[in-house]
Amino acid sequence: MATVYLSTAYLAPVSYYCKLATYDAIVVEANENYLKQTYRNRCYIAGANGRQQLSIPVVNSLTDKCLTKDIRISDHGHWRAQHWHSLVSAYGMSPFFEFYSDDFAPFYEQKYTFLLDFNERLREMVCRLLDISPSVRLSEHYEPSPPNDFREAIRPKHPVPDPTFTPKLYYQVFASKYGFLPDLSIVDLLFNMGPEAALIISD
Repeated sequence: MATVYLSTAYLAPVSYYCKLATYDAIVVEANENYLKQTYRNRCYIAGANGRQQLSIPVVNSLTDKCLTKDIRISDHGHWRAQHWHSLVSAYGMSPFFEFYSDDFAPFYEQKYTFLLDFNERLREMVCRLLDISPSVRLSEHYEPSPPNDFREAIRPKHPVPDPTFTPKLYYQVFASKYGFLPDLSIVDLLFNMGPEAALIISD
């Protein structure tokens, strides 16, 4: 049975969900030393001004090394309200935003202590909306070099080339202004394509 290793991710990109849809088993890494400036606490959406980053503030560790499972979310800057406002502004006119908005809104009203818990609850909800049922477990310890290791390959800056993933074109609200923006957050695909999103990540 093929197993893939992934980092935790906040509203992960389409390439991440392609892995969830195609591999037999998924291990989400919980016991690595947390890495900053990755999809672990940020995502990218398509807004009126182009590609836009949404970043969850986290509590700074007293040491340089803190396990991902121990990373706490900070309430700094009212980020929940800001993220929800950004999603509404970017996708309020998209074909399926109203269809899914009630599923996402509670995540920006309820406080979560740990980033990993927040990400995983979001992932479970998105998988339900996509009608996929990946077999996911959190890592029990850190494996240095497992097969099918995408923990560092799927990243916003300098991603490792992935021959198994080719971005597929789909409707985007601001495509006429910016062209097609590939591998954005899964919400971009969901809000624009609705139930057809499952076909795109599984094809």
